[in-house]
This record gives sequence, C-alpha cells and structure tokens, in this order.
Amino acid sequence: MRRRDVLASLGSVGIVGGAGVMVIRGPPSLDGNTGSGESQPGNSDETGSTNTEPLTIETIDAPGSEAGEFRVPAADRATFLDFFGTWCPPCIEQMPALAEANERIGDEVLFMSVTSESRPNEELADWWEKHDGSWLLGLDPTAALTARYLAGGYPSAVAIDMSGTVQWSDSGIKTADELVAGIEQALEAGGQ
Repeated sequence: MRRRDVLASLGSVGIVGGAGVMVIRGPPSLDGNTGSGESQPGNSDETGSTNTEPLTIETIDAPGSEAGEFRVPAADRATFLDFFGTWCPPCIEQMPALAEANERIGDEVLFMSVTSESRPNEELADWWEKHDGSWLLGLDPTAALTARYLAGGYPSAVAIDMSGTVQWSDSGIKTADELVAGIEQALEAGGQ
C-alpha cells in the first residue's frame, strides 16, 4: 500500500473516531464539561467520580480471556480498565507494563483491556496473542464504557473501587509501577 493511502486511512480513522466521541460526549466546552452540561468522570483530575450504573461488557476468546460477559464496574471487587486501539502504537508499547501489572496484582481486581473497535473477534484475538495479552479482553462496540471512563487519549487506564467510584485514571504510557499504584488506590478505598 502506498504511503498516501496509509495516511488517508489514518486520517479517516481519526475523523470517524472524533465524530463518534462528539456523538457520545457532545461538543467540548471551555469549562471542561460536555455539551450536555455533565462533567465526564474518569479524568485524572476527577478522581472520586461515581457512576455506579453497571454496564455489561462482552469478552472474547483470546489468550487469558474467555468469551462471556462481565459487569463493569464489578460488584464484588475493584475494577481496572485499560482502553486501547489495535491501531495505536503507544497501546502496543503499553502491553508489557500491563502484563507485569496483571501478574503483580491482577488477581485482586477485575483486570480488563477494552477496545471499541469493530473488528472480527478472530482478528482481535490474533492481535492480542501477537502482543502477549494474557488477561480479559473486552469489547465496547457502542463505546458507552469508553465514553464513561476514557481519561484522555489512548492508551488510557482507570481504577474503580467496589462502590463504583473512580479512584485513579490517566492516559498515556504508564510503567507497571504506576499502574499498580493506581490499582492499589482503588483497593484501599474499597476496603479490600
């Protein structure tokens, strides 16, 4: 494929993705609120945000993940979510730190990476395996979960305590230590 075609494709993804965010969140405003007048939970400067209405997320069969459904936030433990895109180079770079964080503390929380891409499950599972994913892989085709918790750009992570309160969230590449520290905030707040 020619470079021009690749750049045009990437530009199209950005435009479609931006339009999707505008549909879900509304236009941005200067005071940081959405067009609907509601503040968006999950931003790193908005820890303590609560939206306890659970969403059901489908998971796919991939290494460390099995096909099924999970309630987010989990009712019985803290929840850690990583939002990624298969098209996102920083998301790929983030995978080793996620794997280490999952090894260190993943058993104590619902640990899940989530994409809102509409790709065949087999393609996602292949990408997951290629990048050494070994924990739950969730799909958010309506982007409802993404709209609720995305902390900025991709990759983005959020740690939610058992009550549904966001205790930590941030975007960009994080070390395993940073991810574990964020998860521990949710565990400590939830009395776990």
